Order: sequence, then structure tokens, then C-alpha cells
Amino acid sequence: MSAPDLKLTQADILSSVEGLVAAESDLIANMANVAAVLFEALPRINWAGFYLMREGELVLGPFQGRVACTRISLGRGVCGTAAAEKRIQRIDDVHSFPGHIACDAASASEIVLPLVKDDILLGVLDIDSPEPARFGEAEQALLEQVVSFLLKS
Repeated sequence: MSAPDLKLTQADILSSVEGLVAAESDLIANMANVAAVLFEALPRINWAGFYLMREGELVLGPFQGRVACTRISLGRGVCGTAAAEKRIQRIDDVHSFPGHIACDAASASEIVLPLVKDDILLGVLDIDSPEPARFGEAEQALLEQVVSFLLKS
């Protein structure tokens, strides 16, 4: 089942995330709830979740959506590039991204935000969509705020 059409305003999403993470200090628990909020609230996406840094590579963390790649090397694909560069990757056409990892052939666009706290990479937030060029500046700003709330928990 895909995520239903929205749903919540950006303000509602931020309020939900802020409330959830303020009440819990466990990062994994918060990631699970954030993935659920984003998957249910953002229209036209097919995956929302996290990869965590574990022994020099990204390992699948809490997510909502289809089966995903379990491990991603730094510098490989959109997630690995975001992690290696500690820089947001907003990709309009994943099929033209060098080294793209096709965990789900239905995905057409992707946004990945690194989770960096005290200059330490904890992992990445990854959102995929079957729609090309799905993510713009508004979604990026929203997700940057979501990551900020998450990293304060």
C-alpha cells in the first residue's frame, strides 16, 4: 500500500515530529516514529527512512515502505554520497545519478539528508518517490527542520 495523499501541512508535520521526539530520548525509537510520520504525511513517496553509520558503512535503520538495501558503502549511490560528503543530495532523476543503487526500480527521485551531530556522521534520512523531480526547496527545508528536531532529542 502506498502512502495516501496528504494529509498534513508542513507546520503539522513539524509539530508532530517535534512533539514525538521531545517526549523520547532514544534515537532509534525517534527515527521509527519520524519515518512513519513522513511516510504517512508526504504525498507521492514510496520510501521514508534512515540508514545508520555502523563500522564505516550505512546500515538499514527504521523505515516505512518497500524492502530496502541493507548496507551501503560510503560514496556509493545517493545515500553513500550524502554520507561521504556530509551534504544534502536532492536528485530529480536517480537513474541518471552515477552509481545509483536501484533498491526499488519504481523510485525516480530522491532526497537524502546527512545526520551530523557534533561533526560526527550518525547516518542519513532518505526519502524516495516514484515521481521524477518530486523534491524541491520547500521539502528540503521541511526535512532539514525534521532532522534538526531529531538531532536535538
